[in-house]
Amino acid sequence: MDLIIRNALLRGNKETQDIGIKDGKIQKIKKNIKDKTKKEIEADGKLVTESFCNAHLHLCKVYTLQMMDEEALKSYHGSDMGAAMTAIELAARVKEKYAVDWIIKNVRKALALAALNGNTHIRAFADVDSKAKLIGIEALLQAKKEFKDIVDIQVVAFPQDGVVREPGTEKLIDQAMKMGADVVGGIPWIEFTEADEQSHIDAMMKIAKKYDKDISMLVDDAGDPGLRTLEKLAVATIKEKRFGRSLAHHARAMALYPGPYFKKIAALLKQAGMGVVSDPHTGPLHAKVKELLEEKCLVILGQDDIVDAYYPFGQNNMLEVAFLNVHLLWMTTYKEMEKIYDMVTIDAGKAMNVKDFGLKEGNAAHLVILDAKSIYEAIMYHREPLHIISHGKLIDKEAMRKYIV
Repeated sequence: MDLIIRNALLRGNKETQDIGIKDGKIQKIKKNIKDKTKKEIEADGKLVTESFCNAHLHLCKVYTLQMMDEEALKSYHGSDMGAAMTAIELAARVKEKYAVDWIIKNVRKALALAALNGNTHIRAFADVDSKAKLIGIEALLQAKKEFKDIVDIQVVAFPQDGVVREPGTEKLIDQAMKMGADVVGGIPWIEFTEADEQSHIDAMMKIAKKYDKDISMLVDDAGDPGLRTLEKLAVATIKEKRFGRSLAHHARAMALYPGPYFKKIAALLKQAGMGVVSDPHTGPLHAKVKELLEEKCLVILGQDDIVDAYYPFGQNNMLEVAFLNVHLLWMTTYKEMEKIYDMVTIDAGKAMNVKDFGLKEGNAAHLVILDAKSIYEAIMYHREPLHIISHGKLIDKEAMRKYIV
């Protein structure tokens, strides 16, 4: 074995187990592994689980709040979110200053925090438009190489300011995919007409099919119950038979949907195999998380933003995200907290199509040894894990701390 974790407490178990890791895989889970090993870690009865996955982070914008005034933040956090489009337009001003050299420094800090907090997989958005051009994509692709086998980054080519509204963006998204981006983004609700919303979805779907890539789209991110781009994306996914290849983000307008229409949306989501990433801590409205769970839909929690024009906090700590959303969603029973934990680990990995993810023999060894003996305790204190294993290797925490100044 390359590594054996001794006396690990696994979820749902009362007795501890050993976990044997070799060649990046979980080889054995049993009471007492007697194989020889290069390295041992003593878990001492602490909880060991899959590592964390963050399915939604605008990584090219981290730590840009200080470059802005607070008008975008006030617009986005208005009680009815009626000015969400205005917030996006105000926030776009930072992209006039985009340069790889300062973006990459911010990105390294955010990824080091992710590593320290056991967040080993991130779906990371980079704006692509007439202002940002491909600068954010270039920075994120560079970071992806630098943090290979520490934090896996799925780079999303994201047309933040629209496709129809921003002529030339469709071509830039295509170029981003040629450069090596992993996921085709979208934000169809930002367009001015329903016809343009459909054109936005169709254009991004065409590129996704061309490069055989998944789709991540921010849908209906405003306090308008008349927005319908979540439905449009689900229908397009079903029509193209790309089941499980689309992921919806935000869907805040869902908070205002009447019951019968919500039921229809839930049915479409299940048919499309499409999950919803919700970030209730970054806006006053959010998708109907508990109701979606009751309908057996796939729901995930994301960080969304770190110190930018939309949210002034964030540490790339998915336990902190879990802690916040236990309160915001009123999911305070032990059973509900277990589900919240799934939403930042195994469910998030499923939504991101991370291969071989999960704590079982034969899967990739992406694990955290928590400073806790239960999910309740882990969420309550949301402390940095004692140890993080990515691709079967122990992350060097001191090396990561050097990025954080």
